[in-house]
Amino acid sequence: MADTDLRSKPAVAEPEPAEEQRWRGEEHGEGSRRQRARSFFREHPHAKWWLLGIIIIVAVIATLVWRYYAVRETTDDAQIDGHIAPVSARVSGTAVNVYVEDNVYVRAGDLLAQLDPKDYQVAVTRAESELADAEANARAAGTGVPVMYTSTSSTLQTAEANLSAAQKEVDAAEARLRDAEARHNLAVQDLQRFKQLVSKQEIPQQRYDNAVTAEQQAAAGVDAAQAEVLSAQSHVRQAEAQVAGAKTVPQQVAITRSRAGAAEAQVQRARAALEQAQLNLQYTTVRAPVSGIVDKRSVEPGQTVQPGQPLFAIVMIDDLWVTANYKETQLRDMRPGQSATISVDATGKKYKGHVESIGGATGARFSLLPPENATGNFVKVVQRIPVRIAIDPNQDPQHALRPGMSVEPTVITK
Repeated sequence: MADTDLRSKPAVAEPEPAEEQRWRGEEHGEGSRRQRARSFFREHPHAKWWLLGIIIIVAVIATLVWRYYAVRETTDDAQIDGHIAPVSARVSGTAVNVYVEDNVYVRAGDLLAQLDPKDYQVAVTRAESELADAEANARAAGTGVPVMYTSTSSTLQTAEANLSAAQKEVDAAEARLRDAEARHNLAVQDLQRFKQLVSKQEIPQQRYDNAVTAEQQAAAGVDAAQAEVLSAQSHVRQAEAQVAGAKTVPQQVAITRSRAGAAEAQVQRARAALEQAQLNLQYTTVRAPVSGIVDKRSVEPGQTVQPGQPLFAIVMIDDLWVTANYKETQLRDMRPGQSATISVDATGKKYKGHVESIGGATGARFSLLPPENATGNFVKVVQRIPVRIAIDPNQDPQHALRPGMSVEPTVITK
């Protein structure tokens, strides 16, 4: 009976686990959301088209934004650069006047400072006098060349004429010698004949004495003729020596011309010294070599300066460019000639430009201590390479840009 009662009673359901209840609740919630979505789209049949349009618009905008930034490379590691021309003294001296201050714009050729020119004016005067003296010596040496040529030529002609006359004199003396010798031979023969006759007393003694005297006179005539021949021969030797000396005309003329050339070289040396003295006098006036803004003035009136001592620095603000340090991963599509936009922090403006060149090495290679990656403890670091971006002209009429300003360039790579 009791068992029958137990079987007749309905079984009590066991409680479900909490996880199953949660799952059923989530399934019920998801189903309710789906039902609400379906009911929403049933009530608003055009809503799904609006939603599809919004998705397409978002996709198009995302694509355009991606394409816009995909062809642009930007960096904030960039600054404006420009040439800075140092102005230094080229001669020593005392500064008399300084005409400019820092941050003043000057044009090429403007007067910056004046050194005391008195010492250099004296040097110019001395160089002018030395040049005048050298020119006078050169003129004298140049005039001596034709004079020397004419005088030596006439001397040669005279010596040759004297030689010819001396030779003729020798011939005449030799002829007289032969005549004297003939007379002497005849007198000797007469004397011998008269000697025999006088011994036989066929002729008077006086005639014999006359023959002796005649023989002695003939012998004296021979001696005199021999002396004349010797004298004439000495004259020939003198004339020959004069001719030999006169024949050195080309050498003497060459020597005179060499002296004239040396005098002309002295003129050139004096003229160069004068030009150098004039240049030194001009260097006492310090002028701006380029146009720009004066900076780093380091000279005061009364200060003694030395050659090579820096006096000013001129910043050439008319020729500026941008040095942008791009990551090496940003240079894949970058080429010279590509257009760029430069945003300047100081002015808040954007300027147009173009890539002018890409550096030959990374900035680390030009550092004082380049990194050494030959060790085993190597960490790869993205390097930066300087890119020079030229600023298009006529965009900065007020010269607001200055070297060193921070900029943010953007290069359009395609």
